[in-house]
Amino acid sequence: MQFTHEHLELQRNLKRFIDSEINPFVDEWEAAEIFPAKEVFRKMGALGFLGISKPTAFGGLGLDYSYSVAMAESLGHIHCGGVPMAIGVQTDMATPALARFGSDALREEFLVPAIAGEMVACVGVSEPNAGSDVAAIKTMARKDGGDYVINGSKMWITNSLQADWMCVLANTSDDPAHRNKSLIIVPMNSKGVSVGKKIKKIGMNSSDTGLIYFDEVRVPQRNRIGDEGKGFTYQMLQFQEERMWCAASNIQSLSNCIDATIEYGRERKIFGSSVIDNQWVHFKLAELKTEVESLRALVYRACELYVNQQDVTELASMAKLKAGRLARIVPDTCMQFWGGAGFTWDNQVSRLYRDGRLTSIGGGADEVMLSIICKYMDILPGKKG
Repeated sequence: MQFTHEHLELQRNLKRFIDSEINPFVDEWEAAEIFPAKEVFRKMGALGFLGISKPTAFGGLGLDYSYSVAMAESLGHIHCGGVPMAIGVQTDMATPALARFGSDALREEFLVPAIAGEMVACVGVSEPNAGSDVAAIKTMARKDGGDYVINGSKMWITNSLQADWMCVLANTSDDPAHRNKSLIIVPMNSKGVSVGKKIKKIGMNSSDTGLIYFDEVRVPQRNRIGDEGKGFTYQMLQFQEERMWCAASNIQSLSNCIDATIEYGRERKIFGSSVIDNQWVHFKLAELKTEVESLRALVYRACELYVNQQDVTELASMAKLKAGRLARIVPDTCMQFWGGAGFTWDNQVSRLYRDGRLTSIGGGADEVMLSIICKYMDILPGKKG
């Protein structure tokens, strides 16, 4: 995959927006442990950043997914991980199934304002006792007349404290676990929806994360995305985009971490010479750079195949796995070269060290990625995906 002039212009415009509307406020938002999603999203929506690969009929730009990857990569220019993640939830985690399988009426009601930045979206899959094991969710939506009545809870939900609606994965029948689930759009102001608590995390501080309860929450059955019982399949398709987005969004931040370490290493003196002059240091940084470029190549290959309508579950899982590992290795290695300065709270490398750790957990843990890859290698029995 090669970025065209149009891809590069998109990245240039997004970086300009980040420099003026996001980065000057990141430290403030990190300290507050929340950022003004509605304000930021309205500005991004007005510039077309929230619907890059969404249908033009519903306010999107109608571009192929390579432009979404270009955007995800540029979000790494933001000086924290929480804000990019919140944006990614809006663009690549809560809305793909709605855009692809939702009825026109449902897309008009919820996708259009999400693309415009007038509504904040979140996706509800994980639960207190079901995270990576999606089939094990317990949230139930029973039919009552023309409605679903939903009971259960969702945990680790990004954007949920500010969201206007949630794309909820719920059991809608007693069929086997992979055929009994549906995706349902639930307005967060619905009666019976409550926030259990705001979750305090070790990183991603500017992103709000909540525990959400559903107590006899009634929504019309027309809020279901696509066919009943297809929710597990739809969510697996959403995971493809989520995992490619996750991998792509790490490329720039990891590169920035290495570049900042090189710059600091030139300035920091030890035993009469710059840290960067030690062969161990510059060899190690060269090795890290090579690893990041390998991640870029893997992401670009997966994206190219995805644009060409091919199943990229295996490659997307590999890219997510690689990104998670590098998000741990790169800042940890670089922090050592910063010495005491790297162990301070506001240091950019220490922030990436904290924020990046989530990459190996959220959106499917490393172990889940390995299991998927093994299934595609015919090492383990079971259904692929």
